[in-house]
Amino acid sequence: MTNITRRLPLQWMLASLLAASLVACGGGDDAGPNMNVDANGVSTFDAGTLTTTLSTYPLQTPSAAEADSLSFMREEEELAHAVYAASATRWPALPIFGNIAASETTHTSAVKALLNRYQLADPLAGLPTGTFKTPAFQTLYANLVAASSVSLVEALKVGVQIEELDIRDIVAQKVSIDNADILLVYDNLLRGSRNHLRAYMKTLVQQGGSYTPQYISQTDFDAIVNSPMETGR
Repeated sequence: MTNITRRLPLQWMLASLLAASLVACGGGDDAGPNMNVDANGVSTFDAGTLTTTLSTYPLQTPSAAEADSLSFMREEEELAHAVYAASATRWPALPIFGNIAASETTHTSAVKALLNRYQLADPLAGLPTGTFKTPAFQTLYANLVAASSVSLVEALKVGVQIEELDIRDIVAQKVSIDNADILLVYDNLLRGSRNHLRAYMKTLVQQGGSYTPQYISQTDFDAIVNSPMETGR
């Protein structure tokens, strides 16, 4: 699961992820919320608070699965940023793309903070925006940017799609994680993805579009969309 190179090609790769969850372990996060959420649901990591919080957790040697997972999530969060940045350039009339692209920069940076903490290699080191180490991510990026270029509504659908996929992937990744600091970041990423999905879906409906979930159940999708934005930790 954490080794994307073993996955099937694009359309099958996305559908193959397992849905599961794990309750996060406790930890010392008394410095304040690690993620700030504005009125529109844009969810941004506070780098200083996150660094302080992570320093209170024990430094446990990551398993091979955890190391693979961090590498995977580093690229997937950057994928979201890069696609949204492209949409912000093509569809500048709507600020949602640029706002969430900026937020995703903090998301991928949060994963990088964990890579640095554990002295693990960064798969994106030296690569420009829109370029990925893993071929499957490169293909996915190209396909999503192409889909986003068709129309504003399609670009918003891609936003919903990415956040839906991100939710399923984070939940699946958590199965192989037990380090509390990694779970802390992943839980915040998951909350951020739910907020971003709400924001994109609201804007999509305002633009006259609709969306059918591809990676999570309709029941789970509706439960997220119809619930309030999440704040706090």
